[in-house]
Amino acid sequence: MSFSSDIKEELSKIKNLKDKEILEAEFLGYILTGNTSNNENYLEFITENEFNIEKFYKILFNLDIEYEPNVRGKVFVATIRKSEKVLKLMNIKLDSDEEIKKAIVRGCFLGAGSITNPNKQYHLEIFFEEKNNLEYISNICKEFGVFLKELQVKNKYQLYIKDGEEISKFLALIGANKGVMEFEDVRITKEIKNNVNRLVNCETANLNKIVNASVDQVNDIKLIQKFKKFDELPEYLKEIALLRLENPDASLKLLGEMLEKPIGKSGVNHRLQKIHEIAEELRR
Repeated sequence: MSFSSDIKEELSKIKNLKDKEILEAEFLGYILTGNTSNNENYLEFITENEFNIEKFYKILFNLDIEYEPNVRGKVFVATIRKSEKVLKLMNIKLDSDEEIKKAIVRGCFLGAGSITNPNKQYHLEIFFEEKNNLEYISNICKEFGVFLKELQVKNKYQLYIKDGEEISKFLALIGANKGVMEFEDVRITKEIKNNVNRLVNCETANLNKIVNASVDQVNDIKLIQKFKKFDELPEYLKEIALLRLENPDASLKLLGEMLEKPIGKSGVNHRLQKIHEIAEELRR
């Protein structure tokens, strides 16, 4: 089963069937989505996800809303007549109660939302037929500090998130507590791996710089010896040159500590630069 189905299974098992106001809010969330067609006399909700339809059937049953269940190929269909009760629920006003708002968003995600396995990528999305429905849900999420981006593809509208932290906040908002923990476990593991890889790459890059610089320094010194100019060098340059030849892998800091009178990294670099300038003169 997919990660998205796991989340929807968890949401569908939330024990709220005795709370009429919560169920009404979830119902509204379902019918706001792109999986619901709104005809003159009927609403028709269509989905391939069994947890979507099972939860929706339970909501309809507990709200005493008449519906006709059907299956068309691989999709489940719930056809609902627009009774006075249904029309009233379709025009429910935003309540100040936070749990009502959360239930609307939860129903919306159950109705037409999906989330990619976080091991592959971070991506959560919800589809809508109407832009005003998208904006309605987006504004509720903003109240809870969750920010979704908008996208329009032809006549379809989409809210989506590609940021791991925002997805985690969204899952917490709709009550997928187990899903949040699983998602965070994956996210933390990925971040640790990424940090380790960055550190390794950084260390490798630094090591390559040291090795390349050391090779150039050794070549400079050997060139000076080849031209028999080594004995003409000042004693402080001879000392650092001999240490470099004997310790080609040592860092500048370590070379400085090996000197009879230790100096810092910048001092060692200054002396090796002097040697390089002499070698460059000989190359001309």
